Formats: sequence, structure tokens, C-alpha cells
Amino acid sequence: MLARTFTKILRRASTISGHEGMESSKDDRPHKLKFSKSLEGYSSVLSEPHYGNGGKEQQQQQQQQQKLNNDRETMVESLFSNLFARISAIKAAYAQLQFAQSPYDPDSIQSADQAVVMELRNLSELKHCYINNQFDIHALIDSKSPLEAQVQEQGNLLQTYKITTRKLDSDLNFKESVILSLQAELRELDNQNKSLKAKLQPGRCSVSGLDDLHLSALNSNHFLTVLQYAVKSIRSFVKLMVQEMEAARWDLDAAAAAIHPDVVLWKPEHRIFAFESYICQKMFSDFHHHDYSLSSLKDCANWNQQQFFDEFVKLKSLKTKHVLDGKVAATSGLWNFCRAKYLSLVHQTMEVAFFGSLNHRSLVISGRGFSDSEFFLAFAEMARRVWLLHCMFFSFGTEMEASIFQVRRGCRLSEVYMQNVAVDGAGARPTVGFTVVPGFKLGKKVIQSKVYPWGGKLNGRS
Repeated sequence: MLARTFTKILRRASTISGHEGMESSKDDRPHKLKFSKSLEGYSSVLSEPHYGNGGKEQQQQQQQQQKLNNDRETMVESLFSNLFARISAIKAAYAQLQFAQSPYDPDSIQSADQAVVMELRNLSELKHCYINNQFDIHALIDSKSPLEAQVQEQGNLLQTYKITTRKLDSDLNFKESVILSLQAELRELDNQNKSLKAKLQPGRCSVSGLDDLHLSALNSNHFLTVLQYAVKSIRSFVKLMVQEMEAARWDLDAAAAAIHPDVVLWKPEHRIFAFESYICQKMFSDFHHHDYSLSSLKDCANWNQQQFFDEFVKLKSLKTKHVLDGKVAATSGLWNFCRAKYLSLVHQTMEVAFFGSLNHRSLVISGRGFSDSEFFLAFAEMARRVWLLHCMFFSFGTEMEASIFQVRRGCRLSEVYMQNVAVDGAGARPTVGFTVVPGFKLGKKVIQSKVYPWGGKLNGRS
């Protein structure tokens, strides 16, 4: 304890001063008597003062001095013990004063303020006692013994820690509430950001904003979101397919020309639109039929509006690997749809050129699943998204009159029904060369089809 430390320092100082007094008294001690050979001085020796009584008096003085030192030491220890007790009391009262500020508690503030003032007054009295060298503090009001003061000091420190803990708990609760508020604000901003991205960047969309969608609230904007979601996967698959063509040393110009032989592309990079058109033709063929005109999907022919919507809700968050391993085959038409469209879209010649054999095709035909290669993963994800669009298409009631359409070659471009994918390559009065992505009508809402313009050239002839 600090009080005991100060007391030891003072005791050491007193001990040093006591030794100095003893040194000075050495010269006053009786000299050793020397007996003469005769007894001439014997009478004079007997007549000198009795040094035995003087030694007893000196011993009594030392005992009295020691008692005074001990009393002084006790009083100093008591002084410092009370001093530290008062300081700890001030700290506890000030901590309570701070804690009462937030939330504002006027009664606690007044009580803590009075406690601080009272303890400062007591501390001032102790200060005057020390300055005036009056170490006997028992006459002071509320003075305590050293042990009692130490107990009070520890109690005040404990009270300070308790108040600090309460304040930290209060701060923690406040910060947690702020975190929850900010998290809610962040989610709201994320939703707004996704909505803006969907409007500004139609190719970069997702269906995460449809998590809380209900059949009764379904509208054309939801369908547009899923359509953009599907088109994005189609473009990703086309890019991967072109990479495989290049790796297999295919003539990309010849491959694009084989898809639409009567249309001359304005630029070499426009080949991508021809490939997208081919994929969309395969994936959206018979889209307007419940069962896609596939015998493997005959169970879907009798599905109603609610069943298609339930299928959409179940599959919109499905992982692509679950499509490949066939885990959804028992309860969904997705696996059969994916299997049928792969066999239709990926020709045997293409598969041999890409993979060197027909092993993957044999695996699909056998119904045992798909390969887990990058190519098959991309295809399965594309098939899943197109199937989601198909399910949402038939989730609309008959009053919506949902339909799909594509534009014939040679038709004049219409901004109402068509979107030109290659504006920079169109002539003065362009017409439609081929449909890249089909369009849709949902009631009075028209979702434009994406078309490649034709400037009047046919196989290089004007």
C-alpha cells in the first residue's frame, strides 16, 4: 500500500536521526575506570556520580523517543490511508457524475456532485493537517483508522470499476443499436443499388431482389429482371463456346455464315451476334408450350400457374452443381430440360472437335448426369436461367396474355418492338437481318427483341 510506503520512508528518516544522536552521546559516556596501584584515589572514585542511574534514565529517554516515533508513524500512516481513501472516493463520485450524463439523470448528477464537493472538502482538511505538521487526524470528522481507510479505499475502487463497467455496457449497447441501424440502412442501399444497376446495366443483373416475391405481386418488371438474368448467362456461354472453337481451330467466319447464310455481317466482331442468335434459337424453341414440346417434360403440360411459380421459387437459388448431379430430377423438370437442350444444341461434330470424343454425350444420353467441366457448368447455368424464365412466363394468369415473338428477316426496324444490337453498322434505312434475342409481350407491356440490322446486302449482293 502507498500509505505504508510513505510510513516506511518516514521511519527510515527517524532512524537515521536517532543514530546521529547516539553518535553525539558517545563522548558523554563514562570513561573506563583505571585502578591505581594504590588505593589513594578509591575514596574519590566512590564519591563520583553513580553512572548506573544515568544509564537507566538514558534508556527511559530512548524508550520514550521510540514511543513518540511509533505514535508519529501510526498517525502518518493513518493520514495517508485517509488521504488515499478520499482520493478514491472522489474518483468514484466523479465516475458516477460522468455516467449520469448519458442518459441524462439530474438526480444522480446532483448526488454525485455533492459527493465530489464533500470529499474535496475532507481532502482539503487533510492537506492543512499535513502542512501544519499536525498528524493527529482523529479530531477530524469522519476520520478512520488505517485499516478502515484501506477498506474504504478498496470499496471506492470497486465502486469505480462497477460504474466504469456499467458505462462500457451502456456504450456497447448503444454501438450495437447503431450497428443494427447501419446494417438495415446498408441492406436498403444495396437493394437500391441493385435496382439502379439493373436499369443502367441490363446485362449485369441477378434475381436476389426477388427473394420475397409472391405470386399475387408478380408483374412485367420481374419478368424483365429474369430475362436479363438469362441473357447474361447466354452471352457468357457463347464467349466460352467461341473460345473452344478457336482452340479447335475452327473458321469462325464460316461458322457464323452457316447460321445465317443470307446475311453479311458488317464487322468481324459481329460474329458474336450470330452465335448468340443460334443459342437463343435452340434454347427458346417451343418456349410458349408448357412442356417445351418435349416428351421428357410431359408432366409439365398440365402444370397450373401456381405450380410454375413454385418451381421458380424452388430453383432460383439452386447451385449449378445440383443441376449436373440430377438431385432435382425427381421433383423438377429442369434436369430433363437441361439434358434435352444439350443434345439439341451441342452437335456431335462440335463435341468431338471440343473434347476429342463423344464420351460426354454418352453420359448425358444414359441419364447418369453431366461432366463437371467448365463448359458443362456454363451450359447448365444457362439452362437453369432459361428454365426459370419459362416458369415465370407461365406464372402469369391468362389475363396477362403472355407471348413470345421474333422478327422476320427484312422487316423494317421498329423502336417499339425491336432493339438494334449493332447501330454503328446499320445503313440509312436498315431492316432486320436476324433476331438475336426474342421479344415478349405481357399484356400491354412490350419487351423489345434484339435484332441484327440488314442493310440490303444478300450474300454480298445489293
